[in-house]
Amino acid sequence: MVAGGTGQGAGHTSQENLAYVVLIAGAAAMGGFLFGYDTSVINGAVDAIQDRFEVSSLLVGFTVSSALLGSALGAWVAGGLADRHGRIRVMQLAAILFAVSAVGSALPFTVWDLTVWRLLGGVAIGIASVIAPTYIAEIAPAAYRGRLGSMQQLAIVLGIAASQLVNYAIAAAAGGARGELGPLEAWQWMLGVELAPALLYLLLTLTIPESPRFLVRTGRVGRARRILARVEGADESTVDDRIEEIRSALGSERRPTPRDLTGGRFGLLPIVWIGMGLSAFQQLVGINVIFYYSASLWQSVGIEESDSLLLSLFTSIVNIVGTFVAIALVDRVGRKPLLLVGSAGMTVALSAAAVAFSRATVVGDSAELSPGWGLVALVAASSFVLFFSLSWGVMVWVLLGEMFPLRIRAAAMAVATATQWIANWLVTVTFPSLRDWNLAGTYVMYAVFAALSFVFVLRWVRETKGKKLEEMG
Repeated sequence: MVAGGTGQGAGHTSQENLAYVVLIAGAAAMGGFLFGYDTSVINGAVDAIQDRFEVSSLLVGFTVSSALLGSALGAWVAGGLADRHGRIRVMQLAAILFAVSAVGSALPFTVWDLTVWRLLGGVAIGIASVIAPTYIAEIAPAAYRGRLGSMQQLAIVLGIAASQLVNYAIAAAAGGARGELGPLEAWQWMLGVELAPALLYLLLTLTIPESPRFLVRTGRVGRARRILARVEGADESTVDDRIEEIRSALGSERRPTPRDLTGGRFGLLPIVWIGMGLSAFQQLVGINVIFYYSASLWQSVGIEESDSLLLSLFTSIVNIVGTFVAIALVDRVGRKPLLLVGSAGMTVALSAAAVAFSRATVVGDSAELSPGWGLVALVAASSFVLFFSLSWGVMVWVLLGEMFPLRIRAAAMAVATATQWIANWLVTVTFPSLRDWNLAGTYVMYAVFAALSFVFVLRWVRETKGKKLEEMG
């Protein structure tokens, strides 16, 4: 994790200071764990919810995706809240919302109040998705910022894997997602378990310092100086220089608003459009179809429920492996090259998956793949997740945390992340209907977006490796 850093500031950060920063970043990234768990845990409960409440595929798709609408709202307001009340207070708000949503989702009366609880959890996800990368980027020394920023995505994929493991274990103990364990059905336990990591996240936020950049903005320079000295291991004169750099980069002392993002040919600053494009493409390739619907996807082509949950867990393990690859390479290879590799790999993998799914034989309401084409589908889906996780899964969060000028960072992060959640919602809410219409055609569409993402990165994305946040302009 800490070996081989290069770039400005590398020589100032001792191993002791770096270990402290890693612990801070890890605590902040707990929001990413909950983000991953909450967005993915519904995967094991989709069919059980549809059966329990006797609703259509369209309505269950809306219930699943309601969290994403909440996420867009949470992302939109997170920047303003963070600039007004500080990064730590906003993390604590997210933790409380996660906890309340977990309890409510486990004890719904109808599909409609379940949708409301999912929406509330989505607000927490949106807040966490903005505040964690922003905070980590602001607290991390420049030479290690890529790898520390990657902890957000690592936490997300660990949360996804944890949810898949919990889903499998609970379903196995209960004899299926509709099986009973004590007073509740298995799917209710799946959604309720999130209460434990939510409370842990709340406790962790009580142990970490506020962002020095927020402290400088709000006039608490003494605290900012102490925190910078601790995380960067710098002497007094160097810390004073860093304070002046932050002050200069902040420019005006007023808080940024969405109006500060305007300008340029198309209404918004070019850098904001690029951030929105990165966010949109990260979702339009269809990655969250794998994590929200993988169990029902595999079941739709003839895989048994227990086996489909195991395949979902396997996919999560592949996701973790790819994320570790990204962490190892982000500060060595850079952000842009990894994005390009990922786009190319995803295009090929999604195209192969489309071909495999086109070979499914439909009998009545069910479909089956031959063993050979089933293997192709599994390899293609796993390859897609691998290429995504070693590139777009990590790099987008790293770039969003560091690419914007400091004076507009929180507001720009809010807009970009809200764009991500809206795109995520569009993909998620449409997938059940698209799957029923033409599964292969749906994957062709995702492959086209992957190819377009390659062109987008090649043409418009700038490398940020090794630069201080104050140098972003």
